[in-house]
Amino acid sequence: MARDAEDTRRRIFEAATAEFTTHGIAGARMDRIAAAAGANKQLIYAYFGNKRTLFEAVVSEHVTRFLEEVPFDAEQLPGYATRMFDFYVAHPEIAQLGAWHALEPGESEHRIPVIERAIRSRARAIAQAQEEGAVTRRLRAGDLLTLVGSIASAWAVATPEREPHAPAGARTIAARRAAVEEAVRRLVAP
Repeated sequence: MARDAEDTRRRIFEAATAEFTTHGIAGARMDRIAAAAGANKQLIYAYFGNKRTLFEAVVSEHVTRFLEEVPFDAEQLPGYATRMFDFYVAHPEIAQLGAWHALEPGESEHRIPVIERAIRSRARAIAQAQEEGAVTRRLRAGDLLTLVGSIASAWAVATPEREPHAPAGARTIAARRAAVEEAVRRLVAP
């Protein structure tokens, strides 16, 4: 019985990820999530609560995965940016979820603790690297962290006009990765 519950939760989570990636919070529909998961809406509410708490659970789990898979090194921010870029190339839905979280009306009232903790700890690490002279002091640590993240995710959440034809090939992705690394290197150089 427990195995069925785990499988149902997983299917709901995957369906919710797809729904929120495509439609954001406001546009997402619990009926579509239930249908895609092969579950009923009552199970979604039982496992996750309302749509808001389901969205936060989805974002939190994906952010946790990102934090585990993309090592952070405040003294090697260009390398961190390229690892982030690679992650977003492999998992564009995660950058899209982040964009929905940032852009949906009222989201400033719904802070997600795992994101807040990561920002605080990484900004402190950058501030320490600044004190040690490894990273520029021209910008505040939190601002550097934001800019590095924005550079690394630029193509993951870009407008369709940036990608007018088929998805980018290996050569284009490699050139973009190199551009991310060079831009961050120049940005953070002491």
